[in-house]
Amino acid sequence: MNRLQLVASIFEKKSFLCVGLDPELSKIPPHLHSEPDPIYAFNCAIIDATRDLCVAYKPNLAFYEALGPKGWVTFQKTVDYIGTSHLIIADAKRGDIGNTSRMYAEAFFNQLHCDAITVAPYMGADSVQPFTGFQDKWVILLALTSNAGSADFQQTIQEGEHRKLFEKVLVQSQAWGTPENMMYVVGATHPEAFAGVRALAPEHFLLVPGVGAQGGDLEAICAHGLNKDCGLLVNSSRGILYASAGTDFAEKARAEALALQQSMAAILAKM
Repeated sequence: MNRLQLVASIFEKKSFLCVGLDPELSKIPPHLHSEPDPIYAFNCAIIDATRDLCVAYKPNLAFYEALGPKGWVTFQKTVDYIGTSHLIIADAKRGDIGNTSRMYAEAFFNQLHCDAITVAPYMGADSVQPFTGFQDKWVILLALTSNAGSADFQQTIQEGEHRKLFEKVLVQSQAWGTPENMMYVVGATHPEAFAGVRALAPEHFLLVPGVGAQGGDLEAICAHGLNKDCGLLVNSSRGILYASAGTDFAEKARAEALALQQSMAAILAKM
């Protein structure tokens, strides 16, 4: 999915919601455990309940890898079930020396048919650029993540520098890609940072985790995070997935997603 298609989907659906598919077997409704593939059954129900309310899905690879080889099968089936109407983000947090990154890119873009992949930029340009050579595919660089540990490195200023490390990532990495193929992760738990992020990266899309269970505030993010194309993909995972542990889990998940979508529609209407 290219940028034009993504932007069109956002304004057509009046939504910039990304649903995180991070299923844990111990948390999905008990009645699904009798299914041949409980996680896949759960994912399908969540997808069916939210398709018209979101523009992207973000399966986190850790939740599938933890299941061993069958987890990879579940991941692939889930991607196939989503289809081509939504941006599919492999939340894999890859990044390695050039030839290894190239193999990761081949795997997730050409074999697993994802549209985007999250990448850690710590190893520099040659670990990121192999992901940027695929048409209509996206690399999403970790910049300022939503977890408390982001303070350990991302928010520090190195001796002799005048920018925080995540700000240096934002500036320097723009030479590696374009707003057409590169996004940045900026956590919703840092609403005060969005004005500065937009000053440094005005055109790029931002993937924003941390709304919902982690306490991020949608209005606060949008106050400084929006650009002319919206420029935001706001992710919610646990708040939607685990809205109920009963047989009504999909209905409750839809209600949570709908509440977010309606808030987003109101925000977009003011642009």
